[in-house]
Amino acid sequence: MRVIYLMLLMLTAAVSAKEEDRYAKVQIEAKAVAEHIYMLSGAGGNMAAVTGPQGVLLVDAQFAELASKITGKLQQISANGKIATLVNTHHHADHVSGNKVLGQGVAIIAHQNVYQRLNADHNFDKKGLPTVLLQQPLQLMLNNVELELIPMPVSHTDGDVVVWFKKANVLHTGDLMFAGRFPFIDLKSGGSVAGYIENTRQLMARIDDNTKVIPGHGDLTNKAGLQQSLQMMEETLALVQSYKKAGLSLEQAIAKGLGDKYKSWHWNFITEKRWIETLYQA
Repeated sequence: MRVIYLMLLMLTAAVSAKEEDRYAKVQIEAKAVAEHIYMLSGAGGNMAAVTGPQGVLLVDAQFAELASKITGKLQQISANGKIATLVNTHHHADHVSGNKVLGQGVAIIAHQNVYQRLNADHNFDKKGLPTVLLQQPLQLMLNNVELELIPMPVSHTDGDVVVWFKKANVLHTGDLMFAGRFPFIDLKSGGSVAGYIENTRQLMARIDDNTKVIPGHGDLTNKAGLQQSLQMMEETLALVQSYKKAGLSLEQAIAKGLGDKYKSWHWNFITEKRWIETLYQA
């Protein structure tokens, strides 16, 4: 029994070390997008930070293993690097895992469905559960920066929130945008292809050519970038629907593919194959 116990300890240590190694080389980068507003990137979903003497409003929390690097970067870019408010754009781990560290002692704001999904997740540390639940838009101000948290109809999931800095003309889309990539639409979590496309249209109508768009994943972009994403989704959906109308099976649709035009949108998580599978279910 002692040998088995020691083997289990060694296995646990090896797994922990592997997890640490996964994030060891990750650096948190901060890019100023407007006065007191930064885009932060590292591993997982892009974050936004409103900085200043009143503390930081942080949008999304990435992974718990990166919490110290995130707080270190916030202290570099803000007169008061202490987090005052944390916002979650949805429930996926690469946006909320850090809640249990970064959200301690502060309000964690999210869509009401995010609370329900995280509370039902036995692997989620309940110390990171949202404490302020949204059903309607919520306006906030911190460090003289005005922002609006807007719950969206079903799209990426059934619990998405976008963050609109109207005066600063900055939009954080959460995972309602994967810049230059096929998006992940989580159908198992209430997501909808039609909803995702319609919500993208609604966001397009809200912004202008000078708006800076922080996507959930990918580089800082603008309205033109969001338009490209919308066009890709509309065209590839129409193509896959034409395959279905012609009687092609899913396997046959995958074999035909989407053509050369959208090869560059393929990435390691949402490959062309997986995107076609998503569209085929729409």
